[in-house]
This record gives sequence, C-alpha cells and structure tokens, in this order.
Amino acid sequence: MKLDYNLTNQVVLITGASKGLGYEIAKYFLKFGSNLMICSRNDIQIRKAYKKLNKIKKKDQKISYSVTDISSFKQVKKLINKTIKRFKKIDVLVNNAAILGPIGHIEKINWNEWVKTIQINLLGSVMLCRIVVPYFKKRNKGKIIQLSGGGAASPLPFISSYAVSKAAIVRFIENLSEEVKKYNIDINAVAPGQMKTRMLDEILRSGPLKLGKEYYQKCLNFKRTGRSSKSKICELILFLASNYSDGITGKLISAQWDEWKIWANYKKLLQNSDVYTLRRIVGRERGFKWGDK
Repeated sequence: MKLDYNLTNQVVLITGASKGLGYEIAKYFLKFGSNLMICSRNDIQIRKAYKKLNKIKKKDQKISYSVTDISSFKQVKKLINKTIKRFKKIDVLVNNAAILGPIGHIEKINWNEWVKTIQINLLGSVMLCRIVVPYFKKRNKGKIIQLSGGGAASPLPFISSYAVSKAAIVRFIENLSEEVKKYNIDINAVAPGQMKTRMLDEILRSGPLKLGKEYYQKCLNFKRTGRSSKSKICELILFLASNYSDGITGKLISAQWDEWKIWANYKKLLQNSDVYTLRRIVGRERGFKWGDK
C-alpha cells in the first residue's frame, strides 16, 4: 500500500540525529518537505550532519541544529525553546537519542555507566515529553514518536541498563498517551528491530564472555547474513508523523513485522483494544489449565 505523505512546513525535532538511524530519519523528513531541528551531544558530529543535510534540502526548507545532552533538564528546556523561537512551532518530536550502556553481569558492570544509560535513554526522553506536552496541549495537537529497542518486550541479558530503559520508556508512552487523550496528541513507540549499526559493532566488541555465548553468536550471525531495513523504520516514523495516523496512540509498533500501513482503516478497533501494548501473559493464554482463574 503506497501512502502519499505531505509533510511540507511541518517542524520536526529529532534527537540523536548526528549519525545512524537518527540521521536517516532526518533525511526522510527532508524528502517530504519538513523543516528540521536536529540535535546531538557531540558538537563535531552534529555540525557535520547539519552541513550534509543542508546540501540536500530544498531552497524553502529550514534546518537548525543544537548541541544538547538530553540527560540535562536545562539543556532540554533550552532546546525546546530554541526550536519554537527559530521555527515558531513544533509539530513532531522524534525521541531517538540513546546509548547502549555497559555490557556484562549486573554485579560487575560500572554502576555510574548503568545509571547514565537510564538518564539518557529513559529520563532524557521523559524530560523532552514533559517540556513539549504543555506546548502541544495549547495547540490541541502534536505527535511524539519514541524509538524503543531490544529489551522492551523480551529479556536482553547482560545489556540490562539499555533493556530496562527501553521497557520503561514504552510504558511511559502508554501512560502519557492516556493522560493527553483530550488534546489530539498522538504518542507512540517504534520497535525498529535489529540493525547493522555502530551499536551492533559495539555489542560484538564486548565479546562472548561479557555478552553470553548465545546472544553473541546471534548478533554475529546477524552481522554476517542478517538483513536490516532503515527505510522501513523511517517510513513508519513518517506514517506516525502524518495525518494518516491521527487517532492512533499508545502503541508499540514493529517497523519490520506489523502491517501498520493499513492501520488507518482500523483506528476505532485499535483504540478500543490493548493490542500492540506491553501486557502480562497469563497461563490460559498459553493453554495451561492451572495458575489462574
């Protein structure tokens, strides 16, 4: 199913946009007419991304950048204010910034690094939502797209800070979507699936002793023969930023496996159901005749 996106003059704020998936997301939004505020905590990398994006943008499109550590409340507030001052509005927030964090047994990893991962991946995303939501409420509209990741819906042993942050942020997205129901603010999480990125290389560099032989081999096999599609992820994000997704909120959506392109035809069913959300599995759902009523 081909969707005809028109995101002309939309103002999109993308975190973690200096490289990898964040940079690809920025390119996709440019392709469909959006204006961009991109940010990263790395000054050199975000400047490079800004220069590259400026070369491919159309004449009437605007791009700005900010060096922002999203684990800092002051810097996040400054980022939101700077975006509104520069573009006069924000239409879409894409929370993409994240780090992998320490790898290994919980009793052996660096605790400060573990906490820093939670501060960036979880608290940083929450702070961005906390500051932008009052603005969206005043406008009575807005879109928040949160990148989820491994560990959100299943265990990710030895990468606990990353997994915990991703599971927690998905539940936060569910909570927030309920809180702002009256304001036409759509808030969803995207499960991108495994990708061949620098983060995968970082995982493999940790080795089988820290990562565990089984998961290390799985990642190694994916690196060698697996297929990853950033285009599917970016297309889902465009869908969630567009009018096609109006009214779809509080969901965890798989870019690779869900047939989200047809979801616009089933909005009422989606909103009256707990499908595509984090929920506990009880025994009877697996055919057990014991353990629950």
